[in-house]
Amino acid sequence: MTDIAPRAFVTGWPVRHSRSPAIHRFWLDTMGLAGSYEALAVSPQDFPAFLAGLSAAGLAGGNVTIPHKEAAFASVEKRDADARAIGAVNTLWFEAGRLVGGNTDSYGFSANLDERLPGWRNAGEAVVLGAGGAARAVVHALAAAGVGRVRIVNRTLSRAREVAGAFGPAVTAHGVEEEAALLSACDLLVNTRPSAEAGGSGKGVVDLDALPDHALVTDIVYVPLETPILASARARGLRAADGLGMLLHQAAPGFERWFGRRPVVDEALRAHILRNL
Repeated sequence: MTDIAPRAFVTGWPVRHSRSPAIHRFWLDTMGLAGSYEALAVSPQDFPAFLAGLSAAGLAGGNVTIPHKEAAFASVEKRDADARAIGAVNTLWFEAGRLVGGNTDSYGFSANLDERLPGWRNAGEAVVLGAGGAARAVVHALAAAGVGRVRIVNRTLSRAREVAGAFGPAVTAHGVEEEAALLSACDLLVNTRPSAEAGGSGKGVVDLDALPDHALVTDIVYVPLETPILASARARGLRAADGLGMLLHQAAPGFERWFGRRPVVDEALRAHILRNL
């Protein structure tokens, strides 16, 4: 009897924009592994039935993207520690027949900064712009890395308070009117806002003049790769990292679970995905 090659997927609604197939197929090809990774568009109303049928469909697991991350969190039989902390699932796999949900976004964020901004873990104070789902993963990563204070800045203060409330007293919520004052004491600035909101023309442009000269800057947005915040940081001579590495690194743990080999995030992969952006 021949072994059946593992099949994995990414699902969302829509999902055609996902770069995950390009990442995982690159690894499968370069490592010479049998298996497949496909994009499956599943509507919110069909998502529960889709999850229930994964095993019968012969799927080893996969990735979950917008708008299914919270629904996946609620539906899996077991969650890893990162998923529990973030409140969302982006990776699915089976353990002893049970559907398990994990979240690799925090890992991806940290691994990208380890590679691109060494020394970031020594930050005493970080400012996170935005309070969406991605911000929860970033705050979790910062807390796990031992960053002493994390300030979340958001236009809707209640959203910032909701995120901060999940992480203890070292994480606080602030309105945009406090932004400049907070940047003056910031060691690490993380943007999670969409690029048009965070630095497009007109209202909403982030002024980085208040940042100290030692501050590090990163943007989890990767389209465009050079966001307005990153361009401003580099113009000031600040060390900065784009968000593409977070996307690449967060994919590695799932690939290892489905296909049995740990992939490498390297410049060849980065160049391949840049050609697809």
